[in-house]
Amino acid sequence: MTATTDDPALESLRFPVGRFEPQETYSLSEVTENLQRFELAPKRLRVAVRGLSSAQLDTAYRPGGWSARQVVHHLADSALHGSVRFRWALTEDEPTIKPYDENRWSALPDARKAPIEPSLDIFAGTTARLVFLLQALGPKDWSRRFYHPEAESHCALDAALALYAWHHEHHVAHISSLRARAGWKE
Repeated sequence: MTATTDDPALESLRFPVGRFEPQETYSLSEVTENLQRFELAPKRLRVAVRGLSSAQLDTAYRPGGWSARQVVHHLADSALHGSVRFRWALTEDEPTIKPYDENRWSALPDARKAPIEPSLDIFAGTTARLVFLLQALGPKDWSRRFYHPEAESHCALDAALALYAWHHEHHVAHISSLRARAGWKE
């Protein structure tokens, strides 16, 4: 995610909320703020897709990008993976997570054509349940880590939460900015 592009317009379409800027550490107040951002994402997604037609959902948010429908399904997939990653890190000593090829998942028939309602429900339900768990963590729990084999790095839970909060906002903004550019009203 650190590659840059020479086209600022394309860059703003790819990263409408900016690129993720990881921090070395996160204070408890930053964790709380990230948890609030994380928790609000399903509601923001529902607002972003409210009233969109099937044809609008099948519109790519940028040239060469996923459709709004694929973004919704991706957020459900990501929520499921994220929940498992947090749970592994809380119950195992620095587990190695299993990455997935999100582009290949987003090319599957369900991601390209299925109604979005089940994925909206998965995203909301999985996020709500994970928020309940994360709100119960103590300060030391946030330093628990998992190992990401593709990144070849360990990730602490406070950093994972910051990344997921950004990730959710990033994809919701893909849809809401597409909607604004296209002039689609509710």
